[in-house]
Amino acid sequence: MPDAKVIPFDDDRARGARRVRRGALASVPGQAPPDTGARGAASGGTPAVAEAETTGAASASAVSGPAPSDDLAGEAGAASAGSAASPGSTASAGSAASAGGLAEPGLLERLLGREGDRRAARGLAFLRRRLTGDYPVDDFGYDAELTDQVLMSLLRPVYDRYFRVEVRGIENVPADGGALIVANHSGTLPWDGLMLQVAVHDHHPAGRRLRLLAADLVFLLPVVGELARKAGHTLACVEDAGRLLERGEIVGVMPEGFKGVGKPFADRYKLQRFGRGGFVSTALRAGTPIVPCSIVGAEEIYPMLGNARTLARLLGLPYFPLTPTFPWLGPLGAVPLPTKWTIQFGEPIPTDGYAAEAADDPLLMFHLTDQVREKIQHTLYQLLVQRRSVFF
Repeated sequence: MPDAKVIPFDDDRARGARRVRRGALASVPGQAPPDTGARGAASGGTPAVAEAETTGAASASAVSGPAPSDDLAGEAGAASAGSAASPGSTASAGSAASAGGLAEPGLLERLLGREGDRRAARGLAFLRRRLTGDYPVDDFGYDAELTDQVLMSLLRPVYDRYFRVEVRGIENVPADGGALIVANHSGTLPWDGLMLQVAVHDHHPAGRRLRLLAADLVFLLPVVGELARKAGHTLACVEDAGRLLERGEIVGVMPEGFKGVGKPFADRYKLQRFGRGGFVSTALRAGTPIVPCSIVGAEEIYPMLGNARTLARLLGLPYFPLTPTFPWLGPLGAVPLPTKWTIQFGEPIPTDGYAAEAADDPLLMFHLTDQVREKIQHTLYQLLVQRRSVFF
């Protein structure tokens, strides 16, 4: 019987280790498995190569345990591939999870929107300035920050959704420098002045602010007087109006006064006397243009059917209105009717071409006053003809 070749145990273990290495190398991207030539040289065995393979086999056995069979070697290769790929896949999963966690919106953002946190920060800063008194106020008491962020925000829903005000000719209000806006006055309560202020504030392309001239009674009322000062209103006197115009402010005046706002419903849209022309004299001295303004829709919000003059004298008021809802419905009677409004600004009337002494010329003042009044009255008639309905 020929001599049988006996394969040493170490050689068998070395072959198993080589299978493990080939499986691991095959699982690594870009790594080619060892060629058959190298395997043949290893099995032929030079002492140095055999010793190196034996050393590698021992290292593999220390890691993977006893000598693996062919099935176990395949499983070891798969495990090696899994271990090689798992760090990257784990990192990718972790990155995706962390990115998903960062992209998830917070509670404040879900409640208030994307700009919710910024709005909350601005609100807190506003409250802090209110509490500490760290906000600017001019010498008339005008608080621009309170007006823009609070008062206009309260009036804007009434302006946009309740009265649905339509503004025309806002480009006739100068983009810079002073100007005097002269408007008709009506409505029993002065909602027309407030809506006029919102119209200039929200629609003027240069972001101008209207400074209204108000009667003394406004500033004698509790709370109302202080809010009027904060909103930029001041006394209807020549001195205050002149100072504002010289500063380049837009000043608003309603020359009809209480005669206009308190007239009976039967006289609606019929302009009352424009005083003695003091607003014209003020504009002439300042050299600022006069912008006529016509407001339609305010006359019908409180149809004034009567005036309780005795009660008005007892309360110190210029009139005490009797409307279809007030005082019969109590506080509900103070809710205005939702009429449709139109505010139209006419072309400005220049005054800078007159001499300085023209402000003391009574004939010139009468002429300009009548010109402004006729322009407003004519525009009111035009708007009334174009109006489809009081409420639509």
